[in-house]
Amino acid sequence: MRALVTGGGGFLGRAIVERLTARGDQVRSISRGAYPELESLGVEVVRGDLSDRTALARACANVDVVFHVAAKAGVWGAYEEYYRVNVEGTENVLTAMREANVQKLVYTSSPSVVFHGGDCEGADESLPYPDHYLTHYPKTKAMAERMVLASNGATTATVALRPHLIWGPRDNHLVPRILARAAKLRRIGNEDKLIDTVYIDNAADAHICAADRLTIGAACSGKPYFITNGEPRPTWAIVNAILAAGGKPPVTKVVSKRFAMAAATIMEWTYRRFGIRSEPRLTRFVVEELSNAHWFDISAARRDLGYSPKVTIDEGLENLRRWLASNPLATSSR
Repeated sequence: MRALVTGGGGFLGRAIVERLTARGDQVRSISRGAYPELESLGVEVVRGDLSDRTALARACANVDVVFHVAAKAGVWGAYEEYYRVNVEGTENVLTAMREANVQKLVYTSSPSVVFHGGDCEGADESLPYPDHYLTHYPKTKAMAERMVLASNGATTATVALRPHLIWGPRDNHLVPRILARAAKLRRIGNEDKLIDTVYIDNAADAHICAADRLTIGAACSGKPYFITNGEPRPTWAIVNAILAAGGKPPVTKVVSKRFAMAAATIMEWTYRRFGIRSEPRLTRFVVEELSNAHWFDISAARRDLGYSPKVTIDEGLENLRRWLASNPLATSSR
């Protein structure tokens, strides 16, 4: 098939691109930067961001499916930036698709769009959107996901995937953050609750499975799906395993959730009050993520998408260890 990947130079986008090219699909990517490594794979690279409607129109021309991966992630920053990229950018992608008569869209969402706070154990896709969000990323991703699913219809087939905590070699977000903060990390609370994660290869495979199954009227069209490894593990077991892969000691010191939440609230107020643009060391959203269970039922993805995680967490950790050993700069502070 002829595919467009938005954000094809990113962590997940590149993994999707590599799988598409490996099986002989024609691939185009739209990204803000230059990515000669994509061009070496035979990928047509279009320069532009999600606000550039001319570039999007050019990128969508003569393709069969769009993988909309590009987004502004994070737990801190101005609402306007998140809205511009995640909501308006998605609207621009949908408009470009309609004008180019592209029928299929695989959208990368996030489980955080349905995070209510508190424990989430074995939840499926019936979980409703919350009324309130602690940070701008899940709020704007939820707005975009709703827009994407509402666009499903007689002429366009859409599906939203919610991969949870993607990690692995070349990770430029989760793994570097954990390794860079190794000495300052503290366990929050005495409980070690279960969470889901997904290895990068499995996350990319899920997107390919979705694209292959997606047609107008298909079982998956117009629906969201949780994507994980299907191996919930204790939060700090996962964190310490990633630290071990990077040659770092485990987290052993503990603070109470009440103390962590109070500290996060004070930090957020201080950063907003004085207009500090960098991210606080701790936020309320991060406290909730580190102190609550969040794992999901992926039986719908297995059934409707044919998704089956091929790389186990233990295999992925070994792959990560080898990659970090050969890329020492990846373990340095950011």
